[in-house]
Amino acid sequence: MSSGVPADMINLRLILVSGKTKEFLFSPNDSAADIAKHVYDNWPMDWEEEQVSSPNILRLIYQGRFLHGNVTLGALKLPFGKTTVMHLVARETLPEPNSQGQRNREKTGESNCCVIL
Repeated sequence: MSSGVPADMINLRLILVSGKTKEFLFSPNDSAADIAKHVYDNWPMDWEEEQVSSPNILRLIYQGRFLHGNVTLGALKLPFGKTTVMHLVARETLPEPNSQGQRNREKTGESNCCVIL
């Protein structure tokens, strides 16, 4: 299915919390904010139950990390012509790096790693 990805593009398979997925083609110059807006503007019909009120609350998660809006796919060194999987979640704000440690200390007292449930 994803074998027809153009060599200069990146195919993103976005997964919702519900488990629904959809694939979108992007250029390496597209930022996380561009992707959120594109997905919002082209919201899949079968994602109707997950529709959000604004593209500004859509967040991408790649390898367990929230991507800030200005990060481009090229900066992540994603492979061209291939499919990369990311999670798409609705969230008002991104966690601050310093508040992250505080929350984890309460849980384990040792880990500074992100845990996404």
